[in-house]
Amino acid sequence: MTGSKIIEVVAGALMRADGGFMLGSRPEGKPYAGYWEFPGGKVEAGETALQALKREFVEEMGIAVTDATPWLTKTHHYEHASVHLRFFRIWDWQGEPQPREGQSFAWQLPGRYTVAPMLPANGPILKSLELPPHYAITCAHEIGVAAQLQKLAERDWAMVQVREPQMVRDELADFVARAAAIVRPRGGKLLVNADPAWLAGWPVDGAHLNGARLAACERRPDFAWVGASIHSQAELLRAGELGLDYALLGHVAATASHPGHAPLAWDGFTGCLAGDVPLPVYALGGLAADDLPIAREHGAHGVALMRGAWR
Repeated sequence: MTGSKIIEVVAGALMRADGGFMLGSRPEGKPYAGYWEFPGGKVEAGETALQALKREFVEEMGIAVTDATPWLTKTHHYEHASVHLRFFRIWDWQGEPQPREGQSFAWQLPGRYTVAPMLPANGPILKSLELPPHYAITCAHEIGVAAQLQKLAERDWAMVQVREPQMVRDELADFVARAAAIVRPRGGKLLVNADPAWLAGWPVDGAHLNGARLAACERRPDFAWVGASIHSQAELLRAGELGLDYALLGHVAATASHPGHAPLAWDGFTGCLAGDVPLPVYALGGLAADDLPIAREHGAHGVALMRGAWR
């Protein structure tokens, strides 16, 4: 499809409180009929992406979208067309979905799909929905190893990054093993912010790249989950080129980790997401768990917490 016109498209995931989301089947007569996808359609001339989303959901399933937040953008090349997809997550709506175009609808849970086949462009999107809204980062270097392990045991975080740059390799390996014994048996994911070469054979679910490692990285490290810390739109796009699963962008508010450095604030955060957003982005820095709604309004997948995770 090189040289073909790019079609602007919006798609939305109706979201339930338990993390479930709705997929729809493509009607007969359309390319990939019978494949499952996120409902949506083309952006018409003069429409914003949000206006197109609201119109499409009225036309396709007879519901009025009342609360939707921007999420991801993807370009995908099919045999019949090239599409630039803007994804939203829809948190509230009026009415019950009705199959106005002869399609079927199905509620799904992240990682536990009961419908097939999926539209090819949706693979990374489905994986992104497995990411939790809150992401915790350890700070044993401030509160002590024993206290950190105790707080890990007390709080059931679905995703935890071990970030302890002061630890030497053997010390870090021991701490990671003890943290993994707490986090992973209850279904949580454990990632480590360290040289990915160190992590081979460790009981981890993935690696997290700091800015220097992201800049030096030539290909995605071989882990199920890989994320990166970013501070600019260029770094965000680089993380997308490498096929990473998420990014942490900050610092949004003033934080003790960056004394004397002006925070991005929400306007700066939104500015970094002004173009394509190829992967989920967590807002980081000086935030609390209850900042989740405002983070989503500004395009974040969720919020990442260090000190705020353990208070």
